[in-house]
Amino acid sequence: MSVFVLGVGAACCLGVGFVLQQRQAQRAPLADLLSFRLLLVLMRYPEWLVGIAAMTAGMALSTIALANGEVSLVEPLTATNLLFAMALSRWLTGQPLGWGGWGGVLLLALGVTAFIVAGQPSEGGHLTGPLRRWILFGIVVGLAGLLIVLSRRVRPTLVATVLACAAGLLYGLQDSLTRIASQIVGRHGITALFAHWQPYVVVCLGVTGLVLVQIAFETAPLRSSLPALTAAQPLAGIACGIGIIGDRLRVTPGSLAVQAVGLVAIVVGIVLIGRHPCVVQKSRTGAGPRVRGILTDSSSGAAVLVNESAERVMALGPLCREADE
Repeated sequence: MSVFVLGVGAACCLGVGFVLQQRQAQRAPLADLLSFRLLLVLMRYPEWLVGIAAMTAGMALSTIALANGEVSLVEPLTATNLLFAMALSRWLTGQPLGWGGWGGVLLLALGVTAFIVAGQPSEGGHLTGPLRRWILFGIVVGLAGLLIVLSRRVRPTLVATVLACAAGLLYGLQDSLTRIASQIVGRHGITALFAHWQPYVVVCLGVTGLVLVQIAFETAPLRSSLPALTAAQPLAGIACGIGIIGDRLRVTPGSLAVQAVGLVAIVVGIVLIGRHPCVVQKSRTGAGPRVRGILTDSSSGAAVLVNESAERVMALGPLCREADE
């Protein structure tokens, strides 16, 4: 029961943190959009810091849950963060839920319940073989990298979705490595952790995912990024939990069918909630044109920000460079 409480608590903190971060990220200076300096700029905003504190608390609760439960159990629970994000956004906007909102809530709740009840996630007792672990590790990182590259070539309205999906994949992998790190601490003590590579990769994945999420939050409203982030993380986490850590799920035909239906319901519920009007936060009056994406100038190869009308807002130079180079 403690794992369920920790997982839902983590989801609550994450949902609140995402909303507060996006409210400030969309108002950050455009010149820092493609730079790690974006984080330094956002640190000036108290509301963003509160959002980061809430997200940090959520990640801490998630880490404790992962230390006491399987990744394939914790991931569906933390996916409910969108319910709390929707509740906060509804309070901020005053927008009623309606049929679409309640339908998304019901599908997400039923999907999580169906997957956990049918799958009955349990610990495998040992890690999978090295080759299998590294292949899955490479697949997840490679897909995330491919999505980051693809974000330069897709339509401006899809940039935030693609980047958020990449961040979700990295977060799912991060959760599985966090589980391994907690096992190392439990068996050999905290000092033994620094002799392994997992904690360092966890930090790198977390920072990279955080930057991708902030860029996604700045380029478009929550409905364009949060559903992709929330859907990609549990799917990647469950896959990594099974393929890397060795978590087990029931594999009878009936249980597999229910698990598949549950995962589909989770994804559909996330999309419905993420596209609900109360999650769509408008910019402040006078905040300037809202960025809708990034285009690459065919003649110069420079990255160009575009607004909702696909009009150019600012030329940033090649994407691989900092703004001041």
